[in-house]
Amino acid sequence: MIAHIRGRMIEKNPDHAVIECNGLGYHINISLQTFSNIPDEENVKLFTHFVVREDAQILYGFLTKTEREIFKLLISVSGVGPSTAITMLSSMDTSEIQRAIAGEDVSKIQSVKGIGIKTAQRVIVDLRDKILKSYEISEEFPTSNNTIKIEALSALEVLGFSRKKVEKVIQVILQDSPTISLEELIKQALKNL
Repeated sequence: MIAHIRGRMIEKNPDHAVIECNGLGYHINISLQTFSNIPDEENVKLFTHFVVREDAQILYGFLTKTEREIFKLLISVSGVGPSTAITMLSSMDTSEIQRAIAGEDVSKIQSVKGIGIKTAQRVIVDLRDKILKSYEISEEFPTSNNTIKIEALSALEVLGFSRKKVEKVIQVILQDSPTISLEELIKQALKNL
């Protein structure tokens, strides 16, 4: 198993990097998060995960160990392959992924290209406890708040308010009062809109 590679950056693209180490050039698939944060220095270190399939041997690289661990957790879920996991890490940073899984935010996970509702639910079911234990994330909102948030958003959109503005207001109210009822949430949101 290749744990990391340190070498000279030969090529840097949004989806891959080529690092030369002892005369060998390693083609390493990366996420947009890693691409954005890799320093443009010649000498670089990436934590890696090596995937061996019947038809290919693929090296994935990550700037941080946390990103690599999240990648490994994601590919452990049935229906999530390395490409989908890299797409997810490109769409959200590691803390957003952790919060989405811990908070059971199906819509946030489903917003990633290639992930449907069933796969998003499976990601939450399979990884929620691991994420909460491994990264010591406190449960920000009870699960019921996610349902209340969605219902309040729908109700306020029907009344003609823009979704973006409503989401911000509701988020603030839920942070201040996590156990608020749906009716009270809508009333407070109307006062702030």
